[in-house]
Amino acid sequence: MSESEQNPGYDYRRKNADIAAQWKIDVNRDPYEIPLAELDPAHDDLFAANKVLPYFERLRKEDPVHLSEGGPYGRYWSITKYEDIMHVDTNHQLFSSDIRNGGIRLGGQRLEGEPDPLTYLPMFIMEDQPKHDEQRKAVQPMFTPQSLANLEPLIRERAALILDALPRGETFNWVRQVSVELTGRTLATLFDVPQEDRHKLIHWSDTVERLGDPDYFETPEEGFKELWNCWEYFDAVWKERVSRKEPGSDLISMLANSPSTRNMPPNEYLGNMLLLIVGGNDTTRNSITGGLLALNQHPDQYAKLMADPAIIPNMVSEIIRWQSPVAHMCRTALEDVEIRGKKIKKWDKIAMWYVSGNRDEEKIPHANEFRIDREGARHHLSFGFGIHRCIGNRVGEMQLRILWEEILKRFKKVEVVGEPKYLRSNFIRGITELPVMVQDR
Repeated sequence: MSESEQNPGYDYRRKNADIAAQWKIDVNRDPYEIPLAELDPAHDDLFAANKVLPYFERLRKEDPVHLSEGGPYGRYWSITKYEDIMHVDTNHQLFSSDIRNGGIRLGGQRLEGEPDPLTYLPMFIMEDQPKHDEQRKAVQPMFTPQSLANLEPLIRERAALILDALPRGETFNWVRQVSVELTGRTLATLFDVPQEDRHKLIHWSDTVERLGDPDYFETPEEGFKELWNCWEYFDAVWKERVSRKEPGSDLISMLANSPSTRNMPPNEYLGNMLLLIVGGNDTTRNSITGGLLALNQHPDQYAKLMADPAIIPNMVSEIIRWQSPVAHMCRTALEDVEIRGKKIKKWDKIAMWYVSGNRDEEKIPHANEFRIDREGARHHLSFGFGIHRCIGNRVGEMQLRILWEEILKRFKKVEVVGEPKYLRSNFIRGITELPVMVQDR
């Protein structure tokens, strides 16, 4: 999102181009030449240029609990080391996720007075106890081992169809023709909506991350209005599910029939739908794309994979660590606290930079190397920890595993033949374009 996510004092009608111009920086500047007090890794342009990792490298070494003030996201603390991120993420009594306290993204502010229902979109990941657990339980049955086992043959069938339909002998965008296709089809199944509507789901997922992007929306308000089209669509789905004599087993039916979610106001329903859409699409699709890019950038690892397909499950975990598709999550301190000698004040915003913690050499040996046979590869931060740990992590892992199993059956190589383009977002670490060609076996 843009400069602010849920800030009632923020002008959502201000032009995105003006905001981008106000905070424009030189993305090629050496972060080691910037005075430490001025170092701010949250600039979206750094992510769009894929230039942010050296910023985190410096912070881990010199100032792992780092205060930024005066940048596009105001005052916040960067937590960049693995153990410190774990401490914050697992201590929900002390560090709040509640949207009323600022939520889970940079830019979110504490709410005072009545929020604007157009832009105030509560969701269960932005709730504290007990509401968080009550609403999360509503959709939990979708992600049991049995449910996943039932889903696996369908994902495999769709992965095969997608790969078999790819053009041979010509360049195409892997993101649009593979990554988005697989996650979109899976999402449509989880919601039990027509497969032809999967493109709407992907569009609304993209919209969430492009609210502040001047190349897509003139103002954030324009983007929020587009998101309300998502509510209109799912409002009709909700009404159809409620009218059924027998409750369905899809995510919408679960929300409609659970005591904790059946009476949600429109903005909360929209918020939770966007959470499920983004959570089910953006994270997995960017791991699918980021994994292919990493294998091309590390041909020795691609060769290792081709020689031993049994390595795929472990490789999936390494890909998710390497890509870190959710770059950060935020919390708000509920009282004065101290981390590594830094005094964090009550109501201060704290960014847990998963993308940085996943490259912490003190916790992960050779963290800046992509190793598909890495020992302990599952011990990454990408899914979060504690009560907010990603509810659909197994679905994401399963899609990556199945896709790579099917790729190896068909292709000698999926070759990256052009430069990737990256998403302009400090929240979702995404890739929007990856030109590739496939080589049949």
